[in-house]
Amino acid sequence: MISHISLGVRDLDRSTHFYDAVLAPLGYVRVWTHKGAAGYGSPGGPDKLALFCHPEEEGLAAGPGSHLALEAPSINAVRAFHANALTHGGSDEGPPGPRPQYGEGYFAAFVRDPDGHKLEVKLTPAATPR
Repeated sequence: MISHISLGVRDLDRSTHFYDAVLAPLGYVRVWTHKGAAGYGSPGGPDKLALFCHPEEEGLAAGPGSHLALEAPSINAVRAFHANALTHGGSDEGPPGPRPQYGEGYFAAFVRDPDGHKLEVKLTPAATPR
């Protein structure tokens, strides 16, 4: 159903530094960069996540309240995402681990990006735990 997601950010350089690091363990890369914007997706593919920084336009700045959930191919990718997030300006909202309250085999980590967006990375249901 969802084609792509766009998030407003306050500082594009800071945000691309963060997202370059945290999306790498999940197999995603920056696929384009323009003045005031950047897009992420699979190598050679279209963007699935776009960041926009237009501080002169009211209402486009980021704020808490959004929740973006991404899938990871392995437990190690969930752990690497979380570690990279904390190293690159994110804050911990729940370390990597089982979340039985969300379902059997649910393994995830939660962080906030530098703009306050809550990010969840969970093990892809078909992935083999490692």
